[in-house]
Amino acid sequence: MWNYMAFEELSALELQRIYKVRVAVFVVEQNCPYPEVDDVDLISTHIFKEENNELSAYMRVFPKEDMIHIGRVLVDREHRKSGLGRELVARGMEYIETIYPGMAIYAQAQAHLEDFYKSFGFETVSEVYLEDNIPHIDMVMPAGEMN
Repeated sequence: MWNYMAFEELSALELQRIYKVRVAVFVVEQNCPYPEVDDVDLISTHIFKEENNELSAYMRVFPKEDMIHIGRVLVDREHRKSGLGRELVARGMEYIETIYPGMAIYAQAQAHLEDFYKSFGFETVSEVYLEDNIPHIDMVMPAGEMN
């Protein structure tokens, strides 16, 4: 089941599942110690899929300046290569188009996912740079260009 929730709508159990999978992917798997839990969670809409009481896919969406940002986009290890990442981003884009129609969308993406995001209409707007020792790029879907 897909969920779209503001921070204050999340149950303690849902929040624990979100933090558990985010830490597993972004801190443990990527060997990247950083403060995974941040204040952006408080202003985000959390989009996630639960299967068998486990979180299988997650992203957060939040407004910032003149763009909508997507972040913490992940599919847990057991569900990768199943098309779930594509479904997750597509659902996130549909949500953004409904709630923030016509706004530009920003993603700070890991560089190896550049083609994945381009397939949704994102354009690369930076050179590759290191963020927490992982190659990243900035990508934007210009305002009004969502399919």
